Amino acid sequence: MAPNATETTSLVKEGNNEEAENMKRLKAYQPWAFFVTFGGYFMAHFSRKCYSTVKQQLQETAGYSPLILSEMDTVFMGTYAAGNIISGKLGDTFNPTTVLAIGLFGSGICLFLINVSLWFDFLSFSLTLGNFFILAVYFLFGFFQSTGGPVGTAVMGNWFCDKKSIESRGLIFGLWTCHQYCGDITAALCTAFVLGAGFDYWWALLIPAVTNFAWGFLTMRLIADPADVGIITPEVRIRMEKNKAKQAAGGTVVDEGPAPISYAAALRIPMVAQYAFAFGFFKLTNYVLFFWLPYFLGKHFDPVTANLIASLYSVGMMPGGIIVGYVSDLFGGRRASVIGVFMSCLFVFLFVFSFKSEELTAIPLLIMLGIMGILVGGPNNIITSAVAADLASHPSVRGNNKSLGTVTGLINGCGSITASIGLLAVGPLQSVFGWGSVWLFLMGCTFIGTALMGTKIKEELFPSPEGYAEVEANLAV
Repeated sequence: MAPNATETTSLVKEGNNEEAENMKRLKAYQPWAFFVTFGGYFMAHFSRKCYSTVKQQLQETAGYSPLILSEMDTVFMGTYAAGNIISGKLGDTFNPTTVLAIGLFGSGICLFLINVSLWFDFLSFSLTLGNFFILAVYFLFGFFQSTGGPVGTAVMGNWFCDKKSIESRGLIFGLWTCHQYCGDITAALCTAFVLGAGFDYWWALLIPAVTNFAWGFLTMRLIADPADVGIITPEVRIRMEKNKAKQAAGGTVVDEGPAPISYAAALRIPMVAQYAFAFGFFKLTNYVLFFWLPYFLGKHFDPVTANLIASLYSVGMMPGGIIVGYVSDLFGGRRASVIGVFMSCLFVFLFVFSFKSEELTAIPLLIMLGIMGILVGGPNNIITSAVAADLASHPSVRGNNKSLGTVTGLINGCGSITASIGLLAVGPLQSVFGWGSVWLFLMGCTFIGTALMGTKIKEELFPSPEGYAEVEANLAV
């Protein structure tokens, strides 16, 4: 008996040592994966925001018309939305690090080409050539910019897959999604420095072009999947067990890694389609507030005060994702319920705005918009990160980590398309019926988006025994 016990103890100890070593290596690389993917998405926002900060110079100095600048935004929104759907699938099909690096290199090239058109003054040669060139470059720019979100989220999901990381997934991704606000703020500071120091305005476009290239080379060295360096993650272990079961049944198994999931299979994952449409309505609410607040406030305040008040909305969005992520972790990953509470509170604020927005003074507006930034930013940030990771961990795709990029891309891309279409209604509404109708329109968007998550909220608040088993399975990986 003693020899058998000794041999068994030795085997168990050896297995535990291997598992501990895998966990040690996984944990050691997580901060680096966080840093590189955070930086990649930071660069995306740094790039696109730098362009928007020099729009006035592009019009007054370079000679581009307001119509062309508006068309650039429209073209970018269209290709960015479609690019999210395509990039997510590419990240699941090919090496995610390569896709991320191509996005960074491509963004840098596009910004450099815009500089070339400014240096050689293409508009002076031909108005048609100059306008067509910058629109074509910005068309491509939208596709390259779209890689950071879905593919970066997929890489994050690959590395933060241990039990402790899953339990803190909301907080981790909430912190990670601050990349966009850090990029926007850095772009504003960069442009302020360039213009304040007396440099030519095109330096504000050349600097992000260079930094995108530099970060692209850094990203190429990133390891996209722990399995690539022999770390046995829970997903890999599940796939190995499935292969063993097939072998035991007499089948021939060649493990070539998980096959990328199709769009149809991604949409069949419960709640993916609902979240994609819900996110569209939430993103529309965010876009309206982000793009139209300065215009609305400018009717009641001087330009400096109007921009200061509007900026409080953006400031509030940064901690929003962290708060929603952390609170949803505290409640066992019940993110739909937390999002529902946040959007219900936003509904109340929009209701107040629909009646009192024309009468509110600066201080109440500052407070309300700061809170509204938290209420809007939290759900928007978490749906495209932690929620997408939760959906990609559904039992139907368990053991396959080639689904997160596709799921994230579908949610983000479909959301962007819905938001872009919805934005067309804002101008006519406010001009014909006044701003009260715009706030009522946003109330409707908030209600529809929350209602689309109704089944998930009900499932989280009143889980069936199968629901409990699913939660326990997710935490056990």
